Amino acid sequence: MFSIEHEFDATVVTLVDEGDGHLQEDVIINAFEECITVEQYDPREDRVHKITLSIGQMGDLAAAIQLPEGVYFRKGR
Repeated sequence: MFSIEHEFDATVVTLVDEGDGHLQEDVIINAFEECITVEQYDPREDRVHKITLSIGQMGDLAAAIQLPEGVYFRKGR
């Protein structure tokens, strides 16, 4: 399951793990004009881990999901 919320300065997507097995904590993606942040709570460390991707890196990630192993360059970057 996931939710999408449009806030003043960002679009927030929350991914909720569902199922019967071991479930991961929610993943929260904040899409700003200049970057994307990905956050997930780690109960072992009792803290939230956060990474920041440029818009270009996010585009590369989206493209990479559909491609086989290799090294690629996207046009227009």
